[in-house]
Amino acid sequence: MKRFLLPLLALLPFLAAAQELRLIPYPLYLQADEGMYAPEGGVATVYTDLRGDDRRQLLDYIASSPLPLKAVKKQAKAHVRLLLDELDPSLQQPEAYRLEITPQGADAYACHPQGLFYAFQTLMQLDGQAAPAGTGDHSLPLVKIFDEPAHQWRGWHMDVSRHFFGKEFLTKQLRMMARYKLNRFHWHLTDDSGWRLEIKRYPQLTDSTAYRPQALWEEWGDQGARFCSAKAPGAYGGYFTQRDVREIVDYAQCLGITVVPEIDVPGHSRAALAAFPALACTGRAYENSELCLGNDETFTFVTNVLTEVLDLFPSEYIHIGGDEADRSHWARCPKCQALMQREGLADVKELQSWFTRRLEDWLTQRGRKLLGWDEIMEGGLSPRATVMSWRGERSAVEAATDGHDVVMTPWQCYLDNAQDDPTTEPRGVGGYVPLRLTYALDAVPVGLDAAAAPHILGVQGNLWTERIATEAHAEYMLYPRICAVAENGWTVPERKSWERFHRFALDEVDYLHAQGYNAFNLAAEKGDRPEAQQPVRHLAVGRTPAYTHAPSPKYPGRGPATLTDGERGSYNYQEGQWLGFENQDCEVTLDLDSVQPIAYVAASFMQRADQWIWLPSEVQISVSDDGQDYRILSREPQEVDFDNPAIIFRTYTWEGATRVRYVRLTAKASGRPGGWLFTDEIIIK
Repeated sequence: MKRFLLPLLALLPFLAAAQELRLIPYPLYLQADEGMYAPEGGVATVYTDLRGDDRRQLLDYIASSPLPLKAVKKQAKAHVRLLLDELDPSLQQPEAYRLEITPQGADAYACHPQGLFYAFQTLMQLDGQAAPAGTGDHSLPLVKIFDEPAHQWRGWHMDVSRHFFGKEFLTKQLRMMARYKLNRFHWHLTDDSGWRLEIKRYPQLTDSTAYRPQALWEEWGDQGARFCSAKAPGAYGGYFTQRDVREIVDYAQCLGITVVPEIDVPGHSRAALAAFPALACTGRAYENSELCLGNDETFTFVTNVLTEVLDLFPSEYIHIGGDEADRSHWARCPKCQALMQREGLADVKELQSWFTRRLEDWLTQRGRKLLGWDEIMEGGLSPRATVMSWRGERSAVEAATDGHDVVMTPWQCYLDNAQDDPTTEPRGVGGYVPLRLTYALDAVPVGLDAAAAPHILGVQGNLWTERIATEAHAEYMLYPRICAVAENGWTVPERKSWERFHRFALDEVDYLHAQGYNAFNLAAEKGDRPEAQQPVRHLAVGRTPAYTHAPSPKYPGRGPATLTDGERGSYNYQEGQWLGFENQDCEVTLDLDSVQPIAYVAASFMQRADQWIWLPSEVQISVSDDGQDYRILSREPQEVDFDNPAIIFRTYTWEGATRVRYVRLTAKASGRPGGWLFTDEIIIK
């Protein structure tokens, strides 16, 4: 943002003389006036001074829009004018634009075709807002707007490996992405569950691993996670031919969207190894998902694939994944160990870093930039790599401080989480991310040094599809939360307002439904877990618990006092009000300072089998007067139903009358290796 505009923002707040104009994302500066522009006879003329392909693309897009506009070749005859202005110092950002609507028509200026395209997107959102409700009039409100994005990367990620989504679905979503001024489509093309991109040098990839016998991802995993040919009975899947890819890339480019491909290596490569088992450490398919980094043929294979990828995708950034590799295979592999010894690599993290650096050098030589999930930082970050930070803000701060560019995509941007009560919503990845939490994200992490802040390129919303098998379900998870992602990326924090955005989003859902998108019905949102919506007062609030076993550092809540802060956990175990214990019991003791009467003790636990979170096998509440001798008030054993797919919240209680000083809660783990135990608050009354 041009810093000289900040005083302007302070002096010129939003003026809605006649009405509140609905725009997502919200512009940098907006002044609305009384009155409207109404085209004579319902049709207006449009002129642009763009030339060549830029002119053709913009006019073709305008012709396909709902606005009744007819192109003319002379500016003097136009009611809507879209003009380049390369001299205005406020329009030096390629996506910036200036728009003014008067009773005589509309004028938009930008220094680049993309700015004019976004000015037209704003016009389309303003279409009809000056007309009486329900008239269908194309009148435009009178307004002055200056606008530019806060961040250069505003993205949407789509996983087509776990479940396949075809060209028509993707282009439909790209049209809506353009409406919200999103400019990156991160296309997750390969993973364990299927290889979705035609590689002419290796036809085995799509011949062998683009289809599977089971349609549902979980059922496929339960049945051994094997692939089949396209001709097998009941085969499910598909892939994109290189012609498909070129069409999608060209279509996206006309919408101002860059397609960023992801070829996920060296982990998440089960599909590649099914086609080429010699690239596995064991030399056998279906035993793991990691490429053998000690095999020279691995690098040859990956770069041969990327050679075709570079030919298909003009994107400056090429995403190589790099996440969640099980490095234990490399620790047991003679080839990997021999390579580590030759290169002086201390551990398998450095081995993966070595591989990533080789890929980065290869891409750099071809004029591209390497992008990867934040695991690429482990073992040493490649010098020019860009980090996509998904595991929280710590990696983003570390990378940006060290001078690396970063795209923010933390859990608030994971659109496969439920957006309302997960006990009743369609199944997602396991968390709870309502619209308000997505909107609350600040793209620049709190505490990041001002000098490092420019390394934050922007934000991205991710849609993973493990449990999203249909187009209707995918759209339901996308909208309207992708609108919040868009505003986080475009609108400066000083101009954001949750109350205003929520009002706009309610109307936007109606628009989406009218356009044939299966958006979540925001008007019917139930909201968070009822227990989490009001603080609870009780005797333990403010007291520091003593833990026999410390909670996992992966889920520490907000510190040791999380269980006694008077706040109950939400539907989202990642939000900070739940403590997580991995492979161990939860035993907590509270000192009330003196012997006093109590009548009630309670604690809540959750079960999410899809996230390996189980209810305890037993909950015991015991008390003591001296902290040495404890007597049991209640013991509640139970059989944990490991196969129950339901999301369960259960409160264990004791009620009675006694006098005590110390209260101890003991929750025994389920006994399932790798299982988690989550609790949110110990309530004593």
